Amino acid sequence: MKMNYRFQNFGLVLAGAVSASLLWHAFGDAGAASNADTYKQLNLFGDVFDRVRADYVEDPDQAKMIEAAINGMLASLDPHSSFMNAKQFQDMSIQTRGEFGGLGIEVTMENGVIKVVSPIDDTPASKAGIMANDLITKIDGTDIQGMTLNEAVDKMRGKVGTDIVLTIVREGVDSFDQKLTRDRIRVQSVKYSIESNDIGYVRISSFTEQTQEGLEKAMDHFNTTLGDKAKGYIIDLRNDPGGLLDMAISVSDSFLDRGEIVSTRGRHADETQRFNATRGDLANGKPVVVLINGGSASASEIVAGALQDHKRATLIGTRSFGKGSVQTIIPLGGQGALRLTTARYYTPAGRSIQAKGIGADIVIEQELPPELQGKNVSTEGEAGLRGHLTNESGGEEGGGSSAYVPEDRTKDLQLKAAVDLLHGMQVVSNVKPKDGSAAGGDTTQPTPN
Repeated sequence: MKMNYRFQNFGLVLAGAVSASLLWHAFGDAGAASNADTYKQLNLFGDVFDRVRADYVEDPDQAKMIEAAINGMLASLDPHSSFMNAKQFQDMSIQTRGEFGGLGIEVTMENGVIKVVSPIDDTPASKAGIMANDLITKIDGTDIQGMTLNEAVDKMRGKVGTDIVLTIVREGVDSFDQKLTRDRIRVQSVKYSIESNDIGYVRISSFTEQTQEGLEKAMDHFNTTLGDKAKGYIIDLRNDPGGLLDMAISVSDSFLDRGEIVSTRGRHADETQRFNATRGDLANGKPVVVLINGGSASASEIVAGALQDHKRATLIGTRSFGKGSVQTIIPLGGQGALRLTTARYYTPAGRSIQAKGIGADIVIEQELPPELQGKNVSTEGEAGLRGHLTNESGGEEGGGSSAYVPEDRTKDLQLKAAVDLLHGMQVVSNVKPKDGSAAGGDTTQPTPN
């Protein structure tokens, strides 16, 4: 899966280590006495490293050993912290600019295999029918087991025009091989169209450096084409795995005149940051509907949460993924970068959606075609990832939901509900609540505003 990024420069970074003594000096004098046990463990690491280097049956690749040790350390923290070598860091930087080579697939690691969060629109992965929740167990016949997430992603990338075979495990069917041809992935972050001759529809597939520019272009088009005839706007964040934090803030700000958009809170109180809206509403106060589902994660949840808390938009769809943490990218000189979870984020009302997700105001489940009926098309959400951060507020976890969106718009019940609501029609959930309350939503009687 892609993450929320804040790019920072750090004066002192630990680029690597080959012995406990080097690690000791890198840490300096920061509480040496109180950290005696830690330093003993670092000495143990140095002893093991030296023993392997000297006595392993073959001459080991020392740089590879250290990289594997770093990845193991970070993987023990949470599913989103990792180390990127120089090439992986370069690839990530290119990806956030909205153009990269590969298959166009957002993935995470689960139980030693690659799990698909969602394919990116109009890419080899989406055209081949790769689906959310698919498990990738082999790449060109090589088992994923034992690889890190970054190593597996690196194998899926390659020269444009070359073929790759993924072994897919999908619930309800036998495992199968899927051949794909790598392409240059130019992620058009924002697409737009006019629905029913009077509603502006904006699809945001990911939050890249191009997103705000694309949104403004879409809204300019609607203002020119529809003018005062516009009944409102639909922002489609379904299966949007997230992206850049500043773009999520900017998109939210586009529909808010005032108030907090999101806050991020780290380990220490003085690390809290609050981001507030500025004057100006691209929709000129007209009603907004946001579509979400189980594949809506991270940056898309920031937008959905901000607009929901300010009652600026009505959320239609199903519960979001529940990734409520922020990853900071820390460059390590020329040796790559550290992607480290440094904060949780909170909606304007102070909600943490970590491992819980955001509930739709009106829950609309899609009707599945015959070939998918009885099969799992839902994400387990952040709560389903091993080692995920818990939600500090406690309570029951359970983000994630159906991630299915039909290609045929005439069969898209969530989109139809959004159009009906903006036309002033009454729209109710098509899911019966289990406890008599709103069916998974955070408000009981949403209205367009």
